[in-house]
Amino acid sequence: MPRVFVSAPLPGDAVDRLRAVADVTVGTRVGDAEFERGAAAWDAVVALLTDRIDAALLDACPRLRVVANVAVGVDNVDLAACRAKSVVVSNTPDVLTEATADLTFGLMLAAARRIVEGDRLVRSGAFTGWSPTLLLGARVHGATLGIVGLGRIGRAVARRARGFGMHVLYAQRTRLDDTLARALGVAHVELDALFARSDIVTLHCPLTPETRGVVSAARLATMKPGSVLVNTARGACVDEAALANALLHGPLAAAALDVFADEPRVHPALLALDNVVLAPHIGSAERATREAMARIAAVNVLAVLAGTPPPNGV
Repeated sequence: MPRVFVSAPLPGDAVDRLRAVADVTVGTRVGDAEFERGAAAWDAVVALLTDRIDAALLDACPRLRVVANVAVGVDNVDLAACRAKSVVVSNTPDVLTEATADLTFGLMLAAARRIVEGDRLVRSGAFTGWSPTLLLGARVHGATLGIVGLGRIGRAVARRARGFGMHVLYAQRTRLDDTLARALGVAHVELDALFARSDIVTLHCPLTPETRGVVSAARLATMKPGSVLVNTARGACVDEAALANALLHGPLAAAALDVFADEPRVHPALLALDNVVLAPHIGSAERATREAMARIAAVNVLAVLAGTPPPNGV
């Protein structure tokens, strides 16, 4: 019977599906004591985005046939090392699209309209009554929204933006065909122009060498006074020290982050600011979505163990 390591308890029936055909160990992370004890025998690993899959780990797992990442992004996996060892890598695309787009809009509204600041004010007992100057925020309806990366999630955000009457710009290497661009109501611009022209910028790009630090001090400095940044992609896409400076001294009015460069650590300069909303990486945290992600990862493992390509191979 093949042996499978699952790096954390998963919602739904994914582990039961695996146990129907394999000896399954549920640990606390890839590399924990249980993982190390069984490393020589693992045929499959179900990994989270917090698990680093590198050449050293692969060397310790000579039987490994598949790494099933419970995520869309695979920046935690050394794909070249996996190819060299003939280890199949899979992900869980599309299933978390709508959940992440929903959270993106929630964060956008929370940051622009200062909702979290208001919650803190009320809970602290400092709210003394309505005032015409209390917590004045930025407009969302009719604003210009810049989307960095118009993949599945970026397009879902663009569809939602139409309901808010927003003017949507996007930047990515490959332009959409004109028919799809018109259907989504988006216009392509170069990346620097997107930062300079948008009232709100939201990130939906994968983490690659090109996108690491794409939100730099130089680009932040070109943004409009009173603008807003939202990141539900990957934390390392943002220079967090530069972002804190732009929130403290301008031009940004607010930001909302669901991801951080060194999770779970948050840059201390961001923790000290009231005008940034900080969420604990919950973009896909709908129960149905997380159960579906786990189930897809299990299906990918089962396919490889049965000698067939996974439905979601990378």
